[in-house]
Amino acid sequence: MSASGRGRDGRPTAVVTGVGVVAPTGVGARGHWESVLAGKSGLGRITRFDPSGYPVRVAGEVPGFDAREEVPGRLVPQTDRFTHFALAAADAALGDAGADPAAFPEYGMAVVTASSSGGTEFGQHEMERLYRNGPSWVGVYQSIAWFYAATTGQVSIRHGMRGPCGVLCCEQAGGLDALGQARRLLDTGSHLVLSGGTDASLCPYGLVAQMSSGHLSAVDDPARAYLPFDPAASGHVPGEGGAFLTVETAESARRRGAGHYGALLGYAAGFDPPPGSGRPPVLAAVIRRALADARLGAADVDVVFADACGTPEQDLAEARAVTEVFGPGAVPVTAPKTLTGRLYAGGAALDAVTALLALSKGVIPHTAGPVGPAPGCEIDLVLGRPRRTAPRTALVLARGHGGFTSALLLGAGDRADRTH
Repeated sequence: MSASGRGRDGRPTAVVTGVGVVAPTGVGARGHWESVLAGKSGLGRITRFDPSGYPVRVAGEVPGFDAREEVPGRLVPQTDRFTHFALAAADAALGDAGADPAAFPEYGMAVVTASSSGGTEFGQHEMERLYRNGPSWVGVYQSIAWFYAATTGQVSIRHGMRGPCGVLCCEQAGGLDALGQARRLLDTGSHLVLSGGTDASLCPYGLVAQMSSGHLSAVDDPARAYLPFDPAASGHVPGEGGAFLTVETAESARRRGAGHYGALLGYAAGFDPPPGSGRPPVLAAVIRRALADARLGAADVDVVFADACGTPEQDLAEARAVTEVFGPGAVPVTAPKTLTGRLYAGGAALDAVTALLALSKGVIPHTAGPVGPAPGCEIDLVLGRPRRTAPRTALVLARGHGGFTSALLLGAGDRADRTH
């Protein structure tokens, strides 16, 4: 980034000035980061409903979250848990950035989020009322609370953000796609963008829908249920929560006297070919395009935050893509999401926050759970404990069910002394 706040291609440099986290590892970026460094897992037996009749009984649940303390009272019965998470995380991201929406032009502030399943739990309860009691029992808010864009709308309304607003439905990849869109919006004149994603699908309806992918782990031991890249990998664990980020141009942050966690250096996305087509997955090509967008080479990347699907086939495909671009064992690879489970729309946004915190703290967090890479996975998987290697550039990878594939390159910022 030049002194003018523009990248080498002349576009404004997008920087992250604030983050907000609501995750199984903690509510708040500080608690989340402390859990990540300590390898403290947020996985356990599902408590939001009785899972005994289901093959999947372990998940990552957000601890101690009380919507009545985090969300305006009138919104609690009108919105789903995934929107409650988003409102709390968005508030935290703005507060962390020191950004008062009243100080920005209302049409210069944008909101772009990721959504996977929308208001699943709210929708399930309303469908129960419909089938048990009839149409007159369905609440009026069903028409908006289940909607995948409900979070975008509620965040923009609450903070008076009347600029471009949107939602991307790309499952696990959506959090990176939302940040890619946030960068585009800054290019076209937006002053500030709230971006990220949350999910809350830990209800019977949501769990059954997730099981259809065939990628969920049925292991009952939380410590052994989610072991990406490990010889004992058996799928992933579902989770709830996510993260929001305040994204501005470097020039805007400098005018406000605001520090930043890091910059969005490069982004790319693609879509896997259909199974049986004979064509390879697109992940390696997407990584190369993200590097080209950032005008970086493979040797410039200090750490890769893996997608880590947790199934042997998908893990091997990801490991091969990383090896194809960087070389065998040439770059540290980590997957802190083993502590939270895969959060779908919230997962990649949380990975981006974790990567930014890693850059700001000069440490690569480890992957808790796995004992070592499975045969064929020729990657330098960070295990056992964090590595203090002062990384400056991180690559975050995400793949969504159905073929969505995204990559985001992040560069270190100037907020090494603050984690809220």
